[in-house]
Amino acid sequence: MKNIFNEEDRGQVGIGTLIVFIAMVLVAAIAAGVLVNTAGFLQATAEDAGQESVNKVTNRVEVLNTHGTVGNNTDIANITMTVRLAAGSSSVDMDQTSIKYLSDSEVQTVTNSTDKTADGEYFALQKVTDDDGSFGVLNSMNDRYEVKLNTSAIESGDGGLNTGEQVRLEITSRTGGTTQVMLTMPQQLAGKSQGQPVEL
Repeated sequence: MKNIFNEEDRGQVGIGTLIVFIAMVLVAAIAAGVLVNTAGFLQATAEDAGQESVNKVTNRVEVLNTHGTVGNNTDIANITMTVRLAAGSSSVDMDQTSIKYLSDSEVQTVTNSTDKTADGEYFALQKVTDDDGSFGVLNSMNDRYEVKLNTSAIESGDGGLNTGEQVRLEITSRTGGTTQVMLTMPQQLAGKSQGQPVEL
């Protein structure tokens, strides 16, 4: 019977093969590290984008009611809105909240820190209820603030809003949550006295 084992020829692993093997292991390890880092970065980016999207939808205010104040030219000189947190919202800092004002003749964005004019502030904030003394920041569903817009000042000082005119207000929090309000000035302003409140 023929011996199938050759005891004279032996296989040998060259140094070149060993180097190639080590290089392949190193390349695989580096590639794995890059993939893990990339996956972590993408996950963090997705979480941030998701949180920003949630904030834009939820972190906003809800307008409970609105009324106007009659000016001396039988127009609406001021608009007052009672606001609170919208359902599911976290805190909203009204000092960092802006209101975009769009009427037939004016487009302005005002904040609580807007410079005063000769006719007073564009945007004033007044407390109705505040559980914990954190006035300026809505942080409870029980908090109520009045937001007052001086339409006479915003409308270039030429008087406020007249009968039948419309104004759109976009209230935007610092995180991007937006509430839109569309108001039409009432028809029966004739005979109203200056300073008299009118429901809008």
